[in-house]
Amino acid sequence: MANKKKVGPRIKAQVGGGLQLQPHEVIVRPLVTEKGVHRATRNNHYAFEVHPQATKIDVRRAIEELFEVKVEKVMTQNRPGKPRRYRNRVSRTSNWKKAVVKLDPEHRIDFF
Repeated sequence: MANKKKVGPRIKAQVGGGLQLQPHEVIVRPLVTEKGVHRATRNNHYAFEVHPQATKIDVRRAIEELFEVKVEKVMTQNRPGKPRRYRNRVSRTSNWKKAVVKLDPEHRIDFF
């Protein structure tokens, strides 16, 4: 048998070529809902609608730069559009991306 070298876990290197978004382009708007306010006060989690092609790294950098806070974790979801009716026509709203950001316990974001 040949000696096989054990290789550690591979880490994906972020290669250029993706979209280069400015911080104000990454964050579309904050999602202020009853559930979001509850999560912000209890768990220090804040939800945002973000650009559909933004990565977790892009979201982290944008939040840290725009709000001057330290981000611990970023969780993203691709949300499907909903069907809508107008008179006799049926259409759909656009698909969108949601990011929930967990901040360092010492930091907070005040929307109001």
